Amino acid sequence: MRKTIIFSGSGGQGIMSMGTMLAQAAVESGKHAVYMPSYGPEQRGGSAKCVVIIDDEGVPCPMAEYGDALVALSMLAYNKFLYELKPGGLLLYDNTVITEPISRTDITAIPVPADDLAIEIGAPRSANVIVAGVLIGLLGLVSEEEFSRSLERKFASKSQSVKDQNTKALRKGLELGEKYK
Repeated sequence: MRKTIIFSGSGGQGIMSMGTMLAQAAVESGKHAVYMPSYGPEQRGGSAKCVVIIDDEGVPCPMAEYGDALVALSMLAYNKFLYELKPGGLLLYDNTVITEPISRTDITAIPVPADDLAIEIGAPRSANVIVAGVLIGLLGLVSEEEFSRSLERKFASKSQSVKDQNTKALRKGLELGEKYK
């Protein structure tokens, strides 16, 4: 199983964190993974993108022409990267910020009100983790335990409150991902 995931959004939304945590969890589960970040000079607020390729057999070429899945957390990212998603691919998008109709009919588009859900569960900076949970729940790329370990390492130096918020966000996303299957 080879899957190419494109994470996109604005700088500061945790796009690179989602990619590194997924790639790390995949490697620790015995799969092969490549993580390729790409962001403009604007940093916070500018467009951000990373590509994660996961394969059971190996990743001989870390370049991918199209993604199997696209996660879009901002309108800028949606407009900029939508056509990097292959026909038949999966689009997960934050419909609290991407409100225009999805222009492609050859993909499966799943709206996730990530910003609203993050606020609702008391984890306002964890919209990215909610969407990562939906992706994992839908595609089964790694287990909840594998991603949780990566999440724990990422936030090891943070307060217990931040750790708890991210755990809650992951569970909310996994729950949604199971519903969308």
